[in-house]
Order: sequence, then C-alpha cells, then structure tokens
Amino acid sequence: MALSYQARKRWALAILLIGLPVYLVAAVSLVDWFDRPPFGVELAVYIGLGFLWALPFRFIFKGIGQPDSKTKDNNR
Repeated sequence: MALSYQARKRWALAILLIGLPVYLVAAVSLVDWFDRPPFGVELAVYIGLGFLWALPFRFIFKGIGQPDSKTKDNNR
C-alpha cells in the first residue's frame, strides 16, 4: 500500500525531527566506542553513515518538496 502525500510529509517530518538526532548520537557513539581513528578515516566514516541513514527512507522523501499533484491549485 502506497502512502499518501500527507502521510509521507508527516513521516518525513518525524524522521527528521526524531530519527535523525537519534541516528546522529548513535553514529558518534559508534565511532567514539573505538579509539579515535585518523581524521581522514573518521571523516569517511561520518560521510558514509550520512548517506547510509537516508537509503531506507528514499521513498518517503521523494517528491516532498513539490506541491501535491492530486490537489488542484485554483490560483494558477
């Protein structure tokens, strides 16, 4: 079952306001759990984790910045 535009907007907001901060704390804790790696390795890990968190949520964020295609805008 596909999510409606409004449902995807709500899920995207929840993911950004709740899920992302939790993920950031988990990523920093994971890197800090090991001895601090060299700067380049640490930067690569954070960049990789930055892309990794969004992969499962691509379908939710896709098209959120666009107007809803199902509602008709009479102002145009």
